[in-house]
Amino acid sequence: MSPPLTLSHDEMQSLGYHIVDMLIEHFEQIREQSVTNKATRPALETRLREAVPQQGNTIERVLEQTQRDVLDTIMHLDHPRFFAFVPGPSNFVSAMADALASGFNIFAGTWLEASGPTQIELVTIDWLRQICGLPDTAGGLFVSGGSVANLTALATARHIILNDDTHNAIVYCSDQTHSSVVRALRILGFPASQVRILPTDKQFRLRFADVQSTIVHDRNTGKRPFCIIASAGTTSTGSIDPLDELAELCQREHLWLHVDGAYGAAAMLSEQGRILLKGLERTDSLSLDPHKWLFQPYEMGCVLVKNARWLKETFHILPEYLQDIDQGAEETNFCDYGIQLTRGTRALKLWMSLKIFGLDAFRQAIEHGIKLAEHAEAVLRASSSWDIVTPAHIGIITFRYAPTDCSCEEQEQINQQLVDALIQDGFAMLSSTVLHGRTTLRLCTINPRTTEEDIRATIERLEYLGGNLLNE
Repeated sequence: MSPPLTLSHDEMQSLGYHIVDMLIEHFEQIREQSVTNKATRPALETRLREAVPQQGNTIERVLEQTQRDVLDTIMHLDHPRFFAFVPGPSNFVSAMADALASGFNIFAGTWLEASGPTQIELVTIDWLRQICGLPDTAGGLFVSGGSVANLTALATARHIILNDDTHNAIVYCSDQTHSSVVRALRILGFPASQVRILPTDKQFRLRFADVQSTIVHDRNTGKRPFCIIASAGTTSTGSIDPLDELAELCQREHLWLHVDGAYGAAAMLSEQGRILLKGLERTDSLSLDPHKWLFQPYEMGCVLVKNARWLKETFHILPEYLQDIDQGAEETNFCDYGIQLTRGTRALKLWMSLKIFGLDAFRQAIEHGIKLAEHAEAVLRASSSWDIVTPAHIGIITFRYAPTDCSCEEQEQINQQLVDALIQDGFAMLSSTVLHGRTTLRLCTINPRTTEEDIRATIERLEYLGGNLLNE
């Protein structure tokens, strides 16, 4: 009799082949699928709510239900016409790498339990360090995403600069800073009174002069300026704060500079990005999301710091029940470098995809995304129905439906309704934001499988749906 929770050789092979076939079909036929598949909560309650099964079912029936009730009820963030939020294009190699990592059940917290995967993480982190131009002393680790990367970086800053004493310490960021930064500061014990959220300029970037004058004012009133948080690619517009100037200011004022580059830091691989991101190499800490513009499956974030020792100084704890893992300075234990003790290996998928495709393929994909946004801008400008709010900038463009034959109030109402109309339509997906107090539409064009025809057809569909709303 077989032990519980096991399958026979033939059953394992059948299940594995079936899942691989499902994935291949997904990658090959996604363009023909609806971008948006959203079920209602009552419908899914009816289909999925049940008592815990006491006896097992057949693999075939479970896979059939998984396809029908789970996989067929998601938005396809890897669809070539998914332009909302930040798309997740992913790639087949990394999906298979994740299967390997799960199948071998790799525990990547210690060198003792995962020497090879740990070395892969060290190597891949160093590749990202080189791409971003950070010094040889820099290091980091992979985390779930930008939220944990920002939390890890700011916890490190709090420990290294403030020795964990947050009293009177002031943090500076912009009104376009990602919400995860504000949440991280709250978790770390910084009340709202110690966070200066500064207005941005017409390009939605931090005003250097405002940062400088606010720091002077805070010092003069007995506060402790501590950290500037800059953005390298804001979510709404892709805006990049003046990194070089802010780095100079931080050096002069002895402040920590953290750059949230979860979206935009990967643009360092492009010629345009290297120019726009000048100064990134001077940051004290950096967040970067490979599950965004490095085309990895969810979830995969990264935090880099100028001196890798800072992470260990911040997070290292060695209880007696882990005494066996401490076997020498040459053996890195990533559980000492961040929040998680238990952690899977996220590095394998990025390492395998870089090894198989090569960095040039990633560079071409990023440059393609930048050009697609520029193409979208050209298409929008060719029509009298659209106003450009912010021009194409590292893969993001924002705009409004603004036909001349309707009032400002009607325009605002239609722009508020267009995203829902597109969701119901299913042809494409984009998202909205608020800029200058008005609802604004937004395209993020980073999928390497997206074509100029996809862009043109999506804008045409938007214009058609906007016309329908106008005539209702």
